Amino acid sequence: MTLEEKTAQLVGYWLDQNGVVAPMQGEMAAAQDGATLADITRHGIGQFTRVYGTRPVEPDERAAWLWAEQRRLKRETRLGIPALVHEECLTGLAAWKAATFPTPLAWGASFDPELVEQVGAVIGRSMRQLGVHQGLAPVLDVVRDPRWGRVDECIGEDPYLVGTVGTAYVRGLQGSGVDATLKHFLGYSASQAGRNHAPVHAGPREIADVFLPPFEMALADGGARSVMNSYAEIDGVPVAANADLLTGVLRDRLGFDGTVVADYFSVAFLEVMHGIAADRGQAAAMALEAGIDVELPTGDAYLAPLIELVRTGAVDETLVNRAVLRVLQQKERLGLLDPDVFADDAPTGIDLDTPEHQDLARRLAAESLVLLSNDGTLPLTGAGPADGQGPGAGPADGHRAGAGTVRPAGSVAVIGPNAHRAEALQGCYSFANHVLATHPDLPLGFAIPTVLDALRDALGDAVSSALGCTVEGDDRSGFAEAVQLAESAEVAVVVVGDQAGLFGRGTVGEGNDTESLELPGVQRELVEAVVATGTPTVVVLLTGRPYVLGWALDAPTRPAAVVQAFFPGEGGGLAIADLLTGAASPSGRLPVSLPRSAGAQPYTYLHPRLGGPSDVTATDSTPVRPFGFGLSYTSFAYEDLTVDDTVASDGTFSAVVTVRNTGARDGADIVQLYGHDVAASVTRPVAQLLGYARVAVAAGESVRVRFRVPVQRFAFTDRRMRRVVEPGDVQVWVASHAAASRPQGPVESGGIVAVPGGAAAEPVPGSATERATVRVTGPVHEVGVADPRLVTWTVD
Repeated sequence: MTLEEKTAQLVGYWLDQNGVVAPMQGEMAAAQDGATLADITRHGIGQFTRVYGTRPVEPDERAAWLWAEQRRLKRETRLGIPALVHEECLTGLAAWKAATFPTPLAWGASFDPELVEQVGAVIGRSMRQLGVHQGLAPVLDVVRDPRWGRVDECIGEDPYLVGTVGTAYVRGLQGSGVDATLKHFLGYSASQAGRNHAPVHAGPREIADVFLPPFEMALADGGARSVMNSYAEIDGVPVAANADLLTGVLRDRLGFDGTVVADYFSVAFLEVMHGIAADRGQAAAMALEAGIDVELPTGDAYLAPLIELVRTGAVDETLVNRAVLRVLQQKERLGLLDPDVFADDAPTGIDLDTPEHQDLARRLAAESLVLLSNDGTLPLTGAGPADGQGPGAGPADGHRAGAGTVRPAGSVAVIGPNAHRAEALQGCYSFANHVLATHPDLPLGFAIPTVLDALRDALGDAVSSALGCTVEGDDRSGFAEAVQLAESAEVAVVVVGDQAGLFGRGTVGEGNDTESLELPGVQRELVEAVVATGTPTVVVLLTGRPYVLGWALDAPTRPAAVVQAFFPGEGGGLAIADLLTGAASPSGRLPVSLPRSAGAQPYTYLHPRLGGPSDVTATDSTPVRPFGFGLSYTSFAYEDLTVDDTVASDGTFSAVVTVRNTGARDGADIVQLYGHDVAASVTRPVAQLLGYARVAVAAGESVRVRFRVPVQRFAFTDRRMRRVVEPGDVQVWVASHAAASRPQGPVESGGIVAVPGGAAAEPVPGSATERATVRVTGPVHEVGVADPRLVTWTVD
C-alpha cells in the first residue's frame, strides 16, 4: 500500500453534511472545491459517515446508491476495498422512517438487560440490511451531574447498572453483525459543572472505580469491537492525546484489539479547542500515537497533514501501519474484503419499523416508566390495591401505591406542552430531533401516538385537551383555558418536560447543559395552577434528565400522582396510557437520583459517609427520591434473607431472599441487592448496588430469589493503585431503593449478623431486609480484568 492508500483507510468521509449534528460542525466543515466523490476516494476510503443519518433519504433508494458506490470502490480503486459505513443508533437507527426506541436513561430505568439486548438485536438487523457495519453506541458514561445535557444518552449513575445494561445492548447489536462502539472513553460525564467539553477533575481512583468498569464489562463480557474517545481533558491532558488511557489502559491492560475511532472532529480539536497542537499535522501525530486509529467524520488531520509529517520523518510510518492493520482486520472480519461482497443487488422493500420493532419499543417503554407518587388516583380505571395512604405516601414499606376502588375514568383533561407532540417522546439522538428538526415540512415517517392520542384511544370521548404553555418561554396566556378545562374534569393529566435537541436547539441533549434543574419555562407554574383547582392532577414528565421535583412530591399542596418517563420512544405514548388507565402496572425504577437542587450537584448515591448530609455542614444533598426508587400498583415485601457467612472456594457467596406480593394485583419487582464495605483502606460508599433482578410475582404469591455474588463486586483501587479485594466484613441487604434502611450501628463479625435499626431519617419510606455480614478472609487479593464481576440470579 502506498502512504496515500494507507491514510485513506484511516479516515471517514461525510457525504453530505446537513444542519448541525456535531460540535463546531459549521466551523470544521472542509470545502471540497467541486471535487467529485471519485476524486476524493481515488486512493480508497476507510469509512462513509452517516450515509442514511445526515439527511432524510428513502431507505430503498439510498441502499441502491450505497451498493453501487461500494462496487465502484471495488472496481475503480487500485486496492478495491469497500468503505465501512457507520451510523448513530442510540435510540434506534438514526435514519428517516426507522423505529425510535426509548432513550438509554429509560434502558436503565427498566433494569432489564435481556429486553435491551433484544432491542439491540432488532436495531442491528435493520442496520445490516441497509449495509451499515458499525453503530456509534452505546454510551457508557456514568451520570455524575444531571445538569449535563448528555444525561439523556446515558444509562444511569451506577457503574454496574450501566455496565450490565450497556453490555446487553452490545451483545444484541453485534449478534446481528454490526460492530458496537463504546462511548465515550473515558470520564466524559464528569465534566466541570455539567458543561459539555469542560475539563474533568477526577482522580485516578475515581476514573478506575467509577468510569472504567462499564467499559471493562462491555469488552470482557460483551466483546465490543470499537471504542470512541471522549472529547474532554482529564487533569490537563485531552483524552484524544492520552496514550496512557487509549493504549496503556484500553489495550495493554484490558486487552482490546479492535479499532479506536475519534469522536467527530476531536483530532482537530487538539489544535482548535484544547490548544496543545500547533496545527493539524501535530494534532494527527498526537492522536495517532495515543491510539486513535480512525479520524471521524472526515480526514482533516490524517490525510495531507499526516502524510507530510511521515514524509519528512517527523512521524514514524509504523504508527500508520499499526492503525491500518487494525482497520483492515475489522473490515476482513465484517466481510468487506470478501471477493463477492456487494455482488448481489441491494435489498428492496425495506421496512425499518416492523411489528417486531413496535412491540419491543412499547415493551421497553412500559418497563421504564417510574411511578414517583400516587394518592390512589391512579389507575384511572380498574382495580388497585386496597389501602392508599394519602398523597405521595405509601404504606410502611413505601413500596407500592394506589387505591382499591373500581371506577370509570369520567372526564379527563389532558393538558401541557408535551401531551400532543411526538418529538417530546424521543431523545436527542432520534432522527426526529437530531436531523428532522431542520426539515420541518417532512413527516416522521412512522407511527408514534402521542400521550393524548393514546388516552383518547383508551378512554374515548372522556378526554379533552389544552396546551397551557410551551416547553420553553414565559407565555402564560394558555393558563386560563387549561385551568378552566381542569375545573370541569374529574381528573387532569398534565404532560410536561423537555424538548431534546442539539447545541441550544432544545432543553436537553448534546450541548444543552443547564444551570437550573427546575422544569424549563413556566411549566411548573402550569402544574401548580392546575393543582390549585382542586381537581386530582396526575403529572407525567417526559424528560431527558431528572429535575428538581420536591414541590411536586413533598410539598403540602401537590399533584395526586407523578409519573417519570425518560423519552420513551415511539411506544411511549401507548405505554403511558396503559399505566394511567391500569392496563399495566408500573415497574420502572430510577436509574438516577432525583436531585434536591442544582446547587447540590454533582451528587451520586455512591458517596462515602461525608458525601451525604452530616452535622458538619448546613447543606443537604439528600435526593428527593433515591436511586432505585419506584412505586407499583401492588405491594412487595422482603423476608427471610439468608447470606453465606463466608466466601466459598470459588470466590462467591450467595444471598437468598423471599419476595412476596402482598397486594391484590400481579406485578414485577426490581429486587436490589446492596452492600457496604465496613472498614477499608480507602473510603467506600455507604451503599453499593451489588446486583438486581426483575421478578414477576402474582398477587398473593411469593418467590425465592437467589443471588450468586462474586466477591470481586467489592473490589476497589487501593492506595497503591491496585484493584483489590481486602479481607474484612461486608454488609449485605436487599432493598427497594438505595436509601432504604441503610446499615447503621456497630457491626458484629462472624456468621450472619442482623444490624438493628435503620437510617434515622430516611428521605422516603422503603422496604428492606435485615442486613447480614459476610466475612472475607485471607490476604489482600489483587483483581485482574478477566476476574468475574457479574452477579447471577435465579428464582426458586
